[in-house]
Amino acid sequence: MKRKLFFSFLAAFFLCLPLSVAAQKQNGHARQQKSVKKELCLQLYSVRDLVRDINKDGKAEARWTSLLSRLHDMGYTSVEAAWYDQEHGTFYNRKAKDFKADVEKAGMKVLSSHVNHGLTAEELASVDFTKALDWWKKCIADHKAAGISYIVNPWIGLQKSIHDLDVYCRYLNAIGKMCKEAGLSFGYHNHNYEFEKVEGQLMYDYMLEHTNPEYVFFQMDMYWTVRGAASPVEYFKRYPGRFKSYHCKDHREIGQSGMVGWDAIFRNAKTAGVRYIVAEIEQCTMPVEQSIKVSAQYLLSAPFVKSSYPVSK
Repeated sequence: MKRKLFFSFLAAFFLCLPLSVAAQKQNGHARQQKSVKKELCLQLYSVRDLVRDINKDGKAEARWTSLLSRLHDMGYTSVEAAWYDQEHGTFYNRKAKDFKADVEKAGMKVLSSHVNHGLTAEELASVDFTKALDWWKKCIADHKAAGISYIVNPWIGLQKSIHDLDVYCRYLNAIGKMCKEAGLSFGYHNHNYEFEKVEGQLMYDYMLEHTNPEYVFFQMDMYWTVRGAASPVEYFKRYPGRFKSYHCKDHREIGQSGMVGWDAIFRNAKTAGVRYIVAEIEQCTMPVEQSIKVSAQYLLSAPFVKSSYPVSK
């Protein structure tokens, strides 16, 4: 009887062994997938409601530093600033070097920044934007001190004439030249108005064709491009290499609306010329931090999003 029990146990053991090994492999694979790290930047406009009036006395508040740490824990590796004060040379009421230190202490880096300084009607009419370029000198110096690699202009507005649009293109080229000389890159971020026509010409196409690729890259906002009834992939193919950055935004949390074809967009990243991707969550269907985390999880788990986008050789 004991012998029979022994052989029954032995048979059961060997039958279960393959299943046990397979389960261990599966669990190991799951852990490996979970541990995959990707370079993912967050546009800090996403947390605008959490940082209103933050660091007012210039000192880092606990709610500021703890927020940065939580963003890092969600999987974000860098941030894109949305609040720069040129007069005081601050980012979120922190001096450039302190802002850099805050972000780095949280385990991330300051990668990019949205900055806008528009032209006046007089500057557009005279085609003299010398004074405006003086403003950018300090701006560029402050961004360099903060360790920022990319400065992006997020707005020029729908222009009234080709003349005004052409002046803006010259202006962007001039800013880009200054940035390049300082060791930074300069780009332009679209909304949906760029897909309207100005005197019969599509504004976005005109900008792509009248800015110098040596000085100006384009940060395509996928949501606004789709809202403008345009195809991101078609633009990548028509203007290859111009889109150094993807702004990943959706109608709600990223990947949840079905409006944006993320898989096709990322499959064409090499054609676009992508170097870095930024998540921006503007509309939430849940608490802000949860929304930002869900969006990060979508991009981090998506098989079509690479871990990084280095320069193609």
